[in-house]
Amino acid sequence: MHKLDPRRSLEAFRHIHRGGNLGASPPAVLAAGFLALIAIGTLLLALPFASRSAPLGLFEAFFTATAAITVTGLAIVDPQQLSLFGQWVMLVLVQVGGLGFVTFAVVSAITLGHRISLKQQSLALEAFNQTSTARVRDTALSVLRITAAIELSVTLMLFLWWWGSGRLPAGTALYYAIFHAVAAFNNAGYALFNGNLSTFTGDGLTIAILSATVILGGLGFPVIVDALRKKRWTTLPPYARLMILTALGLNLLGFVTIWALEARNPLTLGSLTWADQARAAWMQSVALRTAGFTTFNVELMDDSTTLLSAVLMFIGGGSMSTAGGIKLGTFVVIMAAVFAYLTQRKEVVVMQRSISADSIQKALAVAVVSLLTACLGLFLLTVFEDIPFANLFLEVIAALSTTGLSHGITVELSRPSQCVLLVLMFMGRVGPLTLVYSLAVRSRSRNRVRYPEMEFMVG
Repeated sequence: MHKLDPRRSLEAFRHIHRGGNLGASPPAVLAAGFLALIAIGTLLLALPFASRSAPLGLFEAFFTATAAITVTGLAIVDPQQLSLFGQWVMLVLVQVGGLGFVTFAVVSAITLGHRISLKQQSLALEAFNQTSTARVRDTALSVLRITAAIELSVTLMLFLWWWGSGRLPAGTALYYAIFHAVAAFNNAGYALFNGNLSTFTGDGLTIAILSATVILGGLGFPVIVDALRKKRWTTLPPYARLMILTALGLNLLGFVTIWALEARNPLTLGSLTWADQARAAWMQSVALRTAGFTTFNVELMDDSTTLLSAVLMFIGGGSMSTAGGIKLGTFVVIMAAVFAYLTQRKEVVVMQRSISADSIQKALAVAVVSLLTACLGLFLLTVFEDIPFANLFLEVIAALSTTGLSHGITVELSRPSQCVLLVLMFMGRVGPLTLVYSLAVRSRSRNRVRYPEMEFMVG
């Protein structure tokens, strides 16, 4: 048995590059790796030339680095306040945090010609949320290839459109295209435009490019790899088809509901033309999974839309994606288990495939731990703050789901509340279940004792 030791975890991470054996559990190494990246980002952002005006305080730099590396997007410092150097630091943190440092570690080990040990494969499986080591190397390399291809393509399209349409000069258009391509694919939600993306509600091409980029980033790399390999819908594995259909269904549900609810609100969509309303509602629905971009003033949206936004953020994107939340797979398994119980079926079946008991238990554990974490975070914020409950509720879900959609209260919160958000963002990125495993005492052997069943009333 062992507990989390940061020094031990960091040493274990260094062993990946030396080909040594890992001495700490994979969750511990993952947590330590993200902490190390946050520390580096904090030091860089605290430099005097990282800001356009006064240097950032240490806590401001720490909060900004944490929000960037966890691809959350919550901010107490607007990206526009940072210098070019500070924005590049933020962008690199977003890129590394989105892909996960383990991807780079595995690829580095392969490049150096080292064999990946069983312990190191276990680390990669934790990061990739995979159950088989057979395709760890292929998956790691595919992640980098796919990311480079998508981000370069999106950068080129945005640059040509923004420059060609006269919206921005060539140099600015190129830099903004790079920044927003990385932010969109990694589901970070940072924008360099005033009003985030609200100025693009009349620009159908920009909305189409950015929404497609967010969707691709949130689907999950295994789904993208399967789609590229199979190329036909009928030959796609059931899991890939299910993830695509679920993502599309949730996006359409959010789109229709947001449009219906906010079309009557003159402070959000009500003052726009029907075409602009449709574009704004679509981008907002997609961004809730979990990019954090905004196409209208979310501080003024109805409480019903706030609740819908929180639900969509909580669900999040696909496994092994740049998105957060409890993940689409978790949501699907729980819904399938509920449906199986209501229809009195002993097996939980999805697309003519049965779901294992281990998968069901894991899904329930992830959902319950996430829900309890959100409740605890919300309780603490209600103790520390005298702010409307709906604002605090959205802030907590945004932090835990690493979405970053906020009613604009992040900078107004007290320091204790901001510390709560820091913990929520970190847990949301590392994974609530993984973090619990990291901090708990593990048993190295299974309990083979069987106990007699008892009658227990539920419901």
